[in-house]
Amino acid sequence: MAARRAERLVNLVICLLSTRQFLTAERIRDAVPGYEAGDGSKSTDEAFKRMFERDKAELRDLGIPLETGRNSHFDAEDGYRIRRGDYELPTIEFDAAEAAAVGLAARLWQSATLGEPARQALIKLRAAGTEVRVADAPGAVPHLDASDPSLPALLEAARSATVVCFDYVKKAGIGEPERRCLEPWGVLSWRRRWYVAGLDRDRGEPRSFRLSRIVGPVETMGKPGAFERPEKIDLLEMVAGRGPDDGQLALVRVSGNGGGQLRRIAGSEVDGVLTISFTETQWLARIIASAGSSAVALEPPELVTAVVERLQASAGGS
Repeated sequence: MAARRAERLVNLVICLLSTRQFLTAERIRDAVPGYEAGDGSKSTDEAFKRMFERDKAELRDLGIPLETGRNSHFDAEDGYRIRRGDYELPTIEFDAAEAAAVGLAARLWQSATLGEPARQALIKLRAAGTEVRVADAPGAVPHLDASDPSLPALLEAARSATVVCFDYVKKAGIGEPERRCLEPWGVLSWRRRWYVAGLDRDRGEPRSFRLSRIVGPVETMGKPGAFERPEKIDLLEMVAGRGPDDGQLALVRVSGNGGGQLRRIAGSEVDGVLTISFTETQWLARIIASAGSSAVALEPPELVTAVVERLQASAGGS
């Protein structure tokens, strides 16, 4: 498939997934990059119709559930949409090796939310009065912050069934680190945070640990293959069943394009100020600092201090 055609098909899918309304062929023609704009000539209109028919057939051949219908009895022609529930994949579960591969890939690849052509298409649809869900658009790839230094070691330990030990703080900034030894059954991301789950050897029971609270290096004990992961274990349930954390709200002012990740995790934005719910000060400080001059922490004071310290450290203390 030619690159231009593939890009057009991706943009078409994004548009049809981003609205609950049926879009007519002409509205799709005006919004989706890759279709030649109408100039009133019969030859141009015929060329578009042939191209659009080929694209619809291509999507259906790919198994994409393209739905045809009308928004009301007053519509003169059929429109098209893709129902999100029919399109999305069911829940996918990974074993230890697969989770390790996905985690490593996340460290090496981060995608922009939407290409500029698709973004412009959604803007056109919204300007024309079409309800568009931009925040969770299908081209948006959830960002996984894979900068936790302990992530590679824990992924490898889970893959090779090697026991690990590390210092762990129960609550960020509170108390002294405790030594924990773990048989890591797997590493997973939940609500944009990384966790390792397994058998806590000291306590003799399954536990999960947030990677951002691990202090210092992760050390291995013994040889690979030291334990077997239980066959019927739900790591997500282990993590999701953790007790509630003491959450806080942060105010962060953003500008330009450098605050994209912050916008993705924000609960709201008013006049360039984001409201972000967080429990890990250093985790959020790292994201803010990485945005450089595009983001400024406003509240709470301990977050502001943590961001300043990170920026000073990266500048060599100057």
